[in-house]
Amino acid sequence: MSKYRSNLPQLSGKLFLTDAGLETTLIFHQGVDLPHFASFDLIKSEEGRQRIRDYYAGFITMAKRAGVGFVLEGFTWRANPDWAAKLGYSREQLAEANRQATALLDGLRRQHETPQTPIVLSGNIGPRGDGYTIEKAMTAAEAEDYHGEQVQVFRDTAADLVSAFTINYVNEAIGVVRACQKAGMPSVISFTVETDGKLPSGQSLKDAIEQTDRETGNGPAYYMINCAHPTHFANVLKSGEAWIGRIRGVRANASIRSHAELDAAPDLDAGDPVDLGRRYRDLRTRFRHFNVLGGCCGTDHRHIEAICIACVEVEAV
Repeated sequence: MSKYRSNLPQLSGKLFLTDAGLETTLIFHQGVDLPHFASFDLIKSEEGRQRIRDYYAGFITMAKRAGVGFVLEGFTWRANPDWAAKLGYSREQLAEANRQATALLDGLRRQHETPQTPIVLSGNIGPRGDGYTIEKAMTAAEAEDYHGEQVQVFRDTAADLVSAFTINYVNEAIGVVRACQKAGMPSVISFTVETDGKLPSGQSLKDAIEQTDRETGNGPAYYMINCAHPTHFANVLKSGEAWIGRIRGVRANASIRSHAELDAAPDLDAGDPVDLGRRYRDLRTRFRHFNVLGGCCGTDHRHIEAICIACVEVEAV
């Protein structure tokens, strides 16, 4: 049963951590074979489930030690029909995988949550296509229908909200939000941007957020930015503009490389964790409502620890 669906605690402004680059951690640091970046496939074995538990437990411990909240973001980014079909999942098996993944997270919450560290469960969904490029754009209605299947599964679990990550064009975002509205689920939209601060579609982040809000009646609980380095988007965030107030979360890449460079790279660019922490501190200083902080590709516990240390300092000011 969900705990915070009707009252998301991160909306209070309290600092919340979340995790890092799950898939890059599994592949590059733990040597896990992860076809199509589909971490949800690990739910099939006890070894895989324990690997997931251990991964999240480290970040939760970090949040508890700092006395901040934690958004327990699901590992179901690839658990939608097109990607799951590549792994041989039927629709029924896919729905069950989403349910089991959320149940695993619920078990972690029951084990670790404290009054000082509320743990919010997020049912995570990813784009229908590639996270970096737009292969075949859907209309908003098509996106609502496509993602509605996964959203409906999350509705009947302990998930408190649905977060759509690495969304790279606005119609997919609108469709996800409408599917969540139909299901009675709070939603978060996390856009990815290129090195110029614009979505891969070429639309500005500002226009994408304003259009999504306009066409959904301010449907998302808030917005995030993920899978881009702060140097790619910090300069488009202008203080005093209303749309900035709709952003609460950042999950940046470790690397300053472009999406195309990351896609072609055989190695993992972990960047500089301390520098990344400073850049988060700068963002948090400028925008105190940015309060859901984690990492994306290439980040691990080192980066989140640096972010935590830097931003808890800002919290205390």
